[in-house]
Formats: sequence, structure tokens, C-alpha cells
Amino acid sequence: MFGLGINFFWLIALAFILVIITSAVRILLEYERGVVFRLGRFSSVKGPGLKFIIPVIDQMKKISMRTVAMDVPPQDVITRDNVSIKVNAVLYFRVVHPDKALIEVEKYLYATSQLAQTSLRSVLGQVELDELLSQRDKINQNLQEILDRQTDPWGVKISNVEIKHVDLPAEMQRAMARQAEAERERRSKIIHAEGEFQAAANLAKAAQQITAEPGALQLRFLQTLTEVAAEKNSTILFPLPIDLLKPFLEKDKD
Repeated sequence: MFGLGINFFWLIALAFILVIITSAVRILLEYERGVVFRLGRFSSVKGPGLKFIIPVIDQMKKISMRTVAMDVPPQDVITRDNVSIKVNAVLYFRVVHPDKALIEVEKYLYATSQLAQTSLRSVLGQVELDELLSQRDKINQNLQEILDRQTDPWGVKISNVEIKHVDLPAEMQRAMARQAEAERERRSKIIHAEGEFQAAANLAKAAQQITAEPGALQLRFLQTLTEVAAEKNSTILFPLPIDLLKPFLEKDKD
């Protein structure tokens, strides 16, 4: 009986040692960091690999250092020109200070999501619809700077913000279609007017050139007759200018 008691004691001791060793060993992946709290106070940040902590006394929290792509739900926004739209976006960020992400804010993922939603409504409410549609890169940069500045105390780095979709009301889509059609018609009229102006200017130059050379008018007239004569299935009546015969009459007088 005494021998059995000793064996049982050693089994309990061995089991206790295994539990202690298991609780003291931690394995961190390459993209993870371990924030160690000793008796409730922040102690250190451990990198990837095999790590040891003091059982019972130390407590380790793992934080992922990978970039997170977070979808910002559609937000109801009223622009500066009083247009009601729905806008959604995507947010890219990562933790750069694991200790701050645990100590300075509770649930940093949730806090960053809520901050992104409120900032999206605030920034887009200060711009007009045309600016939102044409200067999206500028607005994305502005959002990124605002969010990065506000999340910096949390140890979170905002790398990029992208507005994905702008949902316009049906009546606004029809109004924009009419505006685009009117703009295309305006450009068409301007191009046509510029063509008429250039044609008139060239005709004026041609008239000046022909006026300076009397024989040029006769050559132009004969060229026109050649072009008209190509149509053999029609009868053409045309006046005979006296100026065309003047060179021949003057030759006979000589």
C-alpha cells in the first residue's frame, strides 16, 4: 500500500509539472505578436516563435499584425448641395503597436469600424455631388488622413480608404442623364460653329487670292465644268461669262 501511494504521488506531481510547462509555453506565428501582462500590468511584447511565460503570474494576448480589409456598410449621406445618397467604402489598416491596440481601446476592430462610418458621413456631407463623383481620389486621401490621425493613439495604421459605390436616387440619375445630353449637344454646336467659322475664313482667303489673279477665276470656272461634265446622263445649262472670252477678243484685236 505504501508503494502504491508513492507511485500515485509521483503521477500527480508529473501531471502538475506537465500542466505548468504547457501553460508556460506559447508559440507565436510570424504575423502574430504577444502582449504580456504580469500581475495585470503591461510587461513586454514578444515576437514570433517559441516563447515562455511565468504560469499564473503572466498572461499573454495575441494580436495579428496583418493588414485587415474592412467593409464599411452603406451610409445615408446628405451632400452639401442637399442630395441624399448611399455610399459604402472599404478600409485597409493594420496594427503597428500591439500594446496600444489592447490597452488604449476596447475591441480596436469595432472601434475602427465605427470611426470609419462616422468619418465617412462627416466628410461626404461637406462636399457637393459633382465633387464626390469627379474627385474621388482626393476624398479618399482626405478620409485616410483623418482616420489615420484619429487611430494613431490606438496603435492602428490606416493605409488606404476607397469609396466603392455611390447609390444615387432614380430622379437624380435622370437629371444627370439630361445634363450629360445637354452638355454633349452644346459641344456639338460649338464644334459645328467652329467648323463654319474656319470654312468661311478659308473661303475669304480664296476669294482674295482669286481677285488678285484674274486668270484664276477662269481656271476655276473651267475646272467646275470638267467636274460637272463627268455626269453624262444629265443636261446642264450654264451662263457663259464675258470675262471668259475677253482674253480671246483682245488677242484678235492684236
